[in-house]
Amino acid sequence: MADNTAGGAGFSDEEKAAMKQRAEELRSTKGLKGAAKLAKELEACMDAIDALEGIDGEVARMVHRIVSEEASDLDPKTFYGFPAYARAGKVVIFVQPKSKFDTRYPTLNFDETATLDDGSMWPTSFAIVEVTPQVESRVRELVRAAVD
Repeated sequence: MADNTAGGAGFSDEEKAAMKQRAEELRSTKGLKGAAKLAKELEACMDAIDALEGIDGEVARMVHRIVSEEASDLDPKTFYGFPAYARAGKVVIFVQPKSKFDTRYPTLNFDETATLDDGSMWPTSFAIVEVTPQVESRVRELVRAAVD
């Protein structure tokens, strides 16, 4: 991640922008409940996906499709501007585009509410450099495991 802070201390410009985006996400649904809130969050998620290009967009569209098929009980939303999927308001899965922080690859991330537990240690973030049938199969397995 690029260090765009004065003297290297504090938050980078990208981190500050992400925090502002999260605050706006929360403001945009304030006072909304039920179906109205879910619709607003779905719209924000789809807008976030539509704004992504290249591998970021490919990964986000693949994850959206798989979550819709394998974990339809998760609600689409955004999380710091990232496409995300939540249960009871708590994020389970989110896609972090490489373009957001100028990194080498987008990642598929599972928050602590995901049930990927496997002994004393397990991965919660996966780099994706290409969408292939094998990648889609593995993501489908991870999504299923995350919501079981």
